[in-house]
Amino acid sequence: MELGYSSQIYLDYNATTPCKESVVKEMLPYFNKHFGNASSSHHPFGWLAKDALDESKNMISKTLGISQKEFIFTSGSTESINSVLKGLYKKNKSTRNHIITSKAEHKAVLDVCEFLEKEGAKVTYLDVTSDGLIDIKQLESELSKDTLVVSIMFANNETGVMQPLDLISQLCKKNRCLLFSDATQALGKTEMNDFFKQVDFACFSGHKLYGPKGVGITYIKEKSAVYLDSFIQGGGQQSALRGGTYNIPAIIGIAFAIVQADQRLIEEKKRLEYLRNLLQNGLSNIEESIVNGLNVDRLTNTLNISFKYIDGEILLRSLSTSLAVSNGSACNSAGVNPSHVLIAMGISPTLAFSSLRFSLGLYTSKKEIKNTITLVSKEIAKQRESNILWERREV
Repeated sequence: MELGYSSQIYLDYNATTPCKESVVKEMLPYFNKHFGNASSSHHPFGWLAKDALDESKNMISKTLGISQKEFIFTSGSTESINSVLKGLYKKNKSTRNHIITSKAEHKAVLDVCEFLEKEGAKVTYLDVTSDGLIDIKQLESELSKDTLVVSIMFANNETGVMQPLDLISQLCKKNRCLLFSDATQALGKTEMNDFFKQVDFACFSGHKLYGPKGVGITYIKEKSAVYLDSFIQGGGQQSALRGGTYNIPAIIGIAFAIVQADQRLIEEKKRLEYLRNLLQNGLSNIEESIVNGLNVDRLTNTLNISFKYIDGEILLRSLSTSLAVSNGSACNSAGVNPSHVLIAMGISPTLAFSSLRFSLGLYTSKKEIKNTITLVSKEIAKQRESNILWERREV
């Protein structure tokens, strides 16, 4: 498949992925030919839509190994995060009002926690190590009888660093509190074998795994649903948690995207690891470069690397005609502050500003990786030629 701008190399798959043509093909008939409302139970138009909904739910259930009763469809992970954290707090604040998260979470989680603090919630923001892992000992010490939920993402969107959910889950169960995980970046990129046993709630977005934008899934463990208040009232759909007309084309899209991602997972994970390591080794040959999260488990498609004596904004602009990369989360790209994830890892603001995130995907080729190494290396060398600090550095 050729991506939209053939002159550019696209390495921003953690921001979004192109919707696969095979997925689009499955969705198309349900925009105009089979356009019925799945809640219309008295005629064939509604029956066909309901059949498509049931089949999509069955596909997701079998692929992920979870009950059809344990997930609902949303507009994406941001809605899921808002709904879970706000829903849990609203229903349980009189008995437990303490939320624990980390300083390296996605802004969707951090912004919701900030909102809930204004509503009266007590929020603890865990430190992370220089490699981006949460401090397990700090988590253990902060857990109390007032702790309602621990919200820790499975894989970081900027660094790819994967948190030890097994240890986190054990502590949560020991202290009888809930565990919510933003797994938006993980689904389709790494094995989820024990994930659903470890968490009570989780969220995913279709557009991160070659499905459509505007659709996601909230996982709600059956025994934990009692703690959650409803998301959207009106119509009683989705176990009365989220009312509203089912978006059948998008639901079909995310279902097929999940199945296809699972089918190619093992092979694609190995391929991307090879390409990521090729890119990492090539860019590490650039003097004064630092790979962030190098020493811990990371998603095989993600590389976050800092370059000393470089203005990251100028570097991004100069590369933008030939290379699509980012300096952090797409959801925070308009900000003027350095990456909060890298700052939490103890990286200086200056170096955080000089960092790039490369995220590889299904259509990334070895040729593109080699060209990327050449493009970035040349541009950095060009910038450093006019940087007096580079000339005066200690060698």
